[in-house]
Amino acid sequence: MVIDSASCATSPHWVSWLCQPPRVTGGGMLEERRESGCVLWSLQASGVQVADEVCRIFYDMKVRKCSTPEEIKKRKKAVIFCLSPDKKCIIVEEGKEILVGDVGVTVTDPFKHFVQMLPEKDCRYALYDASFETKESKKEELMFFLWAPEQAPLKSKMIYASSKDAIKKKFQGIKHECQANGPEDLNRACIAEKLGGSLVVAFEGSPV
Repeated sequence: MVIDSASCATSPHWVSWLCQPPRVTGGGMLEERRESGCVLWSLQASGVQVADEVCRIFYDMKVRKCSTPEEIKKRKKAVIFCLSPDKKCIIVEEGKEILVGDVGVTVTDPFKHFVQMLPEKDCRYALYDASFETKESKKEELMFFLWAPEQAPLKSKMIYASSKDAIKKKFQGIKHECQANGPEDLNRACIAEKLGGSLVVAFEGSPV
């Protein structure tokens, strides 16, 4: 079952699920309590903040200025964001980035390397600067990812789902969004479909 937070915002209520709680979309979170042996869940708004550094990185990736070769090498190809230890702020995850200058030097396949940086048992947000080709031209466009693997703790899934709107509001102008629940959602065919479907003929230099 899927709960849309927008539809529940005006009439909050407690609901019981005997098995798994619902998946949340639209920017809310589920609060848990127990009564008479049942687990009750209520949709709550998220108050998570977004760190200034996250906004700065997005701006730097989005705005493609005329740069020297050395400056281009320092551009971020991919970066991963996580919640702070107190779960109150979305921050940059230390050491979890790919620079344009890494590609072809320390990183052979940037997208494969990006997927390998994602944790197996926890959630993350990410930006990826996708290079792809259509039947008409070559393009570079940003993609926003919500990574929520099946093995992640339920509480983590709820917090990341409910806080997605907070970070998306800071990432104005992104055309492509992907929610992935496992590696099967991050294969090249799935990404090509997000970027333009049958119009996309290559992704990161490889045919799709």
